[in-house]
Amino acid sequence: MKHRIVVLGAGYAGAHVAGTLARRLSPAAAEITVVNAEPDFVQRLRLHQLAAGQDIAAPRLADVFAGTPVRLRVARVTAVDPERRVVTVADAEGGGDLGYDTLVHALGSHVADHGVPGVAEHAFDVASRPAALRLRAHLDHLARRPEGGKVLVVGDGLTGIETATEIAESRPGLSVTLLARRELGATLSAGARLHLRRACGRLGVTVVEHTAVEAVEATRALCADGTVLEADATVWAAGFAVQPIAAASGLEVTETGRIVVDRTMRSVSHPDVYAVGDGAHAIGDNGRPLPMSCASAGFTGKQAAAAILGRLTGGGIPRVKLTYVGNHISLGRRDALVQVVDGAARPKPKFLGGGGAARIKAAILATALWATSHPTFGLPGRKRRLVTTLPDAWAPAHAPEAPAGKAAV
Repeated sequence: MKHRIVVLGAGYAGAHVAGTLARRLSPAAAEITVVNAEPDFVQRLRLHQLAAGQDIAAPRLADVFAGTPVRLRVARVTAVDPERRVVTVADAEGGGDLGYDTLVHALGSHVADHGVPGVAEHAFDVASRPAALRLRAHLDHLARRPEGGKVLVVGDGLTGIETATEIAESRPGLSVTLLARRELGATLSAGARLHLRRACGRLGVTVVEHTAVEAVEATRALCADGTVLEADATVWAAGFAVQPIAAASGLEVTETGRIVVDRTMRSVSHPDVYAVGDGAHAIGDNGRPLPMSCASAGFTGKQAAAAILGRLTGGGIPRVKLTYVGNHISLGRRDALVQVVDGAARPKPKFLGGGGAARIKAAILATALWATSHPTFGLPGRKRRLVTTLPDAWAPAHAPEAPAGKAAV
């Protein structure tokens, strides 16, 4: 009997897990199904570039997984029933139920409006490809107007900074304002903050600090201190929230809806379920929850894939490092920041800025795209270390732990 593995989501984390399992498990041992709402791979780290008017690659997932044991199901996940081990999906044909023996939750996150009135109705965002394309079309419209337009980016995190600087560089005819609740670059070192401020000045980005938006209207944002900021486009980049599916399923989650997992990314309440990426509440090696980030997605994905393979085959479970080393922030196409942090997630004094940092960021993005586009690293079946059978003692509903002394968890 084949072991049924279902991976929900084909972003950076989900695609990595599916590819790793496909590289190690033969079709005779396991059936791997990936469910994704869109037919293409979305480079979420570059959606601010897409919104600014640049073209970025979006490989078709059917091509990505062609020649691998992975089955692709283009559908939207509507429910998960961990007691029955069933996922309900909706697609053009009406959808249905998918049974699983092992489930990998990699549905990621979406923009969080934090209950601010008017965000859903009037604001743009870059949390998904459709949203980025919607903003792009609106910026095209503003750029064609003789008077140009005003763009307000709300949020001083990485997404807000990258979006504001990218739009300012790509659309010089538009006026861009970046609104920060705290000091701009509060999580960066003093030198990096100065570099960021100079980059905003060079690109013509107006920075408004220590200000919070309490309502968004069609042509303006109302701030808590009474300030009114006129805007032809308000871009909401004030954080992310996870999909509500996990909380609704009965899985143990945090107050924010992230799935609580153990050191191997397995749900603490349902051992047949693993969570990776933004939807996982994973504790890093520094004792702190890993932040929502591409770096976290990579680490959690590696650990989950290793744990699934180890438990299914009866082998040891390697301990993948769960560390957060820092941030890489693009400031347009020719400038960037690389900020390293210490074990307590505090910024170290040294940082890298300028063209060198931009080249590092470009290399990271290119590597992530290549790895996702080549889920089995391009290795033909005869060169992979395939596991064709599972231990006799293995049963789909209760996979055994690794032998004592082998699992480092």
